[in-house]
Amino acid sequence: MTLDEYKNKEGLIHISEISSTWVRNIRNHVREGQKLVLKVLRINAEKGQVDLSLRRVTGREKAETLLEWKKHKKAEAILNSAIEKLALDPASVENLYKVISEKYGSHYDALQEAVEEGEETFTKLGIDSNWAKVLTDVARTKIKTERASLKAVVELTCSKPDGIELIKKSLQNAKKAKKPRGTMVRVYAVGSPKYRVEVTAKDYAEAENVLKQVVDEALATISEVGGQGRRVT
Repeated sequence: MTLDEYKNKEGLIHISEISSTWVRNIRNHVREGQKLVLKVLRINAEKGQVDLSLRRVTGREKAETLLEWKKHKKAEAILNSAIEKLALDPASVENLYKVISEKYGSHYDALQEAVEEGEETFTKLGIDSNWAKVLTDVARTKIKTERASLKAVVELTCSKPDGIELIKKSLQNAKKAKKPRGTMVRVYAVGSPKYRVEVTAKDYAEAENVLKQVVDEALATISEVGGQGRRVT
């Protein structure tokens, strides 16, 4: 078997590591050309041998590994497509791959963030704006994201002379609340003294948690500067 994560190095799997039950016909468990998730048992550097197991891989490990492999292949296809659009030599973009890997670890994670947040994902890493645009455009045609969005309305007032600026400060502080990568927070007026806070995250639970943090921060800040605030919805 050739191993994707070991630069296509060959590995060996003993029949006893195929299944926890008796293997009458190996073709009932594995097929030629099939993509499998295997566990590395031993590596013999002197012999150049890698011993593998199929039966010791849990269902969860299999699902997670296959998902990551699919993401890797999709990211690879997107990057190659961008290279073709810009008519670049693949060898000339090694530094680009390195920069993205150092920041995100996964090229797919960077591309997914670009789909959600735009070209700035790459330009803030020092990547050429033309490259950033092409990468983002291609990623948006290949990656479809399912997101959860929640909203809340807060009422903020402050009777001090610089009250408007203090309200702006409380909303700015709220937007800076700690949040997972890829989560977006928008704040806009719906008619003074009411302001809408909108959070978009990867799932409902995360959106709910971030929304609470943002609202709490806005209310705490306006209170600290002598204003009043409350959550309306």
